[in-house]
Amino acid sequence: MTALSLDRYAVEIVAQTERLRDLVRHADLDVPVPGCPGWNLGQLLRHVNGTHRWAQGAVGSRATEPVSDELVNDVPRIAGEDAEALGVRLGEGAARLAETLRAAGPDVPVWTPGPGGTPMFWARRMAHETAVHRADAALTVGAEYTLDEELAADALDEWMDFGTVPEAYASEQSGPPLLGPARTLRFHAVDTGARWLVDLTGPAPVWRRADEGAAVTVRGPLTELLLLLYRRPAPGVDVLGDGALLELWLTRTGFWLE
Repeated sequence: MTALSLDRYAVEIVAQTERLRDLVRHADLDVPVPGCPGWNLGQLLRHVNGTHRWAQGAVGSRATEPVSDELVNDVPRIAGEDAEALGVRLGEGAARLAETLRAAGPDVPVWTPGPGGTPMFWARRMAHETAVHRADAALTVGAEYTLDEELAADALDEWMDFGTVPEAYASEQSGPPLLGPARTLRFHAVDTGARWLVDLTGPAPVWRRADEGAAVTVRGPLTELLLLLYRRPAPGVDVLGDGALLELWLTRTGFWLE
């Protein structure tokens, strides 16, 4: 389920990046990022820039084979970085990515690291990647974090989609099984009324926007539900029922974050 247009995602990539730049304009880039253990703020920003460049390269070249993610993962610690200079690089990278996505359009074939195979995958993924890392920066510098309701709900939809691919459930070689009888999860955004139901009782996970009973119910503001999925602090979220099932599902569906 992709509710937003490619152009909307392109707009958000630039807008979320600009808001991220505003947060760190005068920040000490050597401070640690609580949401990304082992990274400092400079590494976080270079990671975001790397993801934008990775996506731009894949879409711009119309790649048909996997594109190295070295730009994403190779983020060494660099002391004394210039926040303003790094912010300029961030802005330029986001703008180039948005321009490349629009030039390609939503439907041309291109390699993607997940289901989709078109620039729409990259547009959606990079919009949400940037929005969540803006939350990391906000937490780091002690700033308030808000996210547009439509964008946050779509980010939850994207997470639910990732939870249905074989990598999330097919390998049961270690730990308890994810699938089984009475294994259902319900997510309720108390501020918007949106609800998600994850059904793990069949041969593969499925999800739908629905309000049904479940083995575990997770309730909280929409943005905090999203942060919980990404393993970020979400103090406003309550878990009712089978917390172990929630933990197992979060671990298995979070394979793509590793």
